[in-house]
Amino acid sequence: MSKLLDPKVLMAIKDLSLAAKTVVDGFMTGINKSSIKGPGLEFSQYRSYQPGDDLRWLDWKMYGRSDRYYIRESEVETSISVRFLIDASGSMNHEDGGVRKIDYARYLAASLAYLANLQGDAIGLYVFNEDGLFSLASRQDFQHLARLFHQLEGINAGGKFTKPIHYKDIYSGSRKRELLVFITDLYEQNGEIFHLLDTLSALKNELIVFHLMGKNELDLDYKGYTAVEDLETGETVKIDANTSKNTYQENLEKHLSDLRMNLLDRQINYRLISIDQPLDQTLRDFLNQRNKLRS
Repeated sequence: MSKLLDPKVLMAIKDLSLAAKTVVDGFMTGINKSSIKGPGLEFSQYRSYQPGDDLRWLDWKMYGRSDRYYIRESEVETSISVRFLIDASGSMNHEDGGVRKIDYARYLAASLAYLANLQGDAIGLYVFNEDGLFSLASRQDFQHLARLFHQLEGINAGGKFTKPIHYKDIYSGSRKRELLVFITDLYEQNGEIFHLLDTLSALKNELIVFHLMGKNELDLDYKGYTAVEDLETGETVKIDANTSKNTYQENLEKHLSDLRMNLLDRQINYRLISIDQPLDQTLRDFLNQRNKLRS
């Protein structure tokens, strides 16, 4: 299963619903080894079925594996609204090892949406690009999950980030308690993404930022290349990876440290994700982090 969940292999599955199911099934195989508690996108444990239990929480897959009835239970059974915010600006077309950031973003969002739907949470989608802000309001049903998959499949990254004038549409959210999941490479030219994060912080909901980077960005591994192109402005920068690597690593570490501190100041959870990381591991790390924050 682990080889199948490698991003490059997984993204050969063009059907997002099938890919999301594959990721979540891989994640669920280890769920009993690490109990994760709490509401919304979080499993706690399985227990034996007792007469009178709500059959909606009966896990048929566990029955198929063990021939015994089990109930999925959480510490708190309160459903929430989960809104996925996808950065679809040009820099998200950055590729490493055959995987683009925008593709990793869509498969990650699909997997989390599938998991949220299993938990009974409402799900919604926002896509940010130069043309404006696409929105799909939060709802909780299987047909809505299919609509969300369809919209994710149609995302094309390009141009610059959404202008702040469109951010007001974000306020038309659910009245439920919400989890906002922002998937982005945090590439900005004039502070536009942190302007967005300040807007989101004002909503007083839980917010997590998945910061996507290629391993070639993290390691300055551009063998054979003497220049790189800014995917949003078209500008090119000459590089000499051999002589610049130490300076680059120092500047990158400072940049990432500053990002973490700026987000911490805004009470925003942050996860740096290399796009060569298997998606089930990304889900497991994310849910374990949320569990630690709540304990």
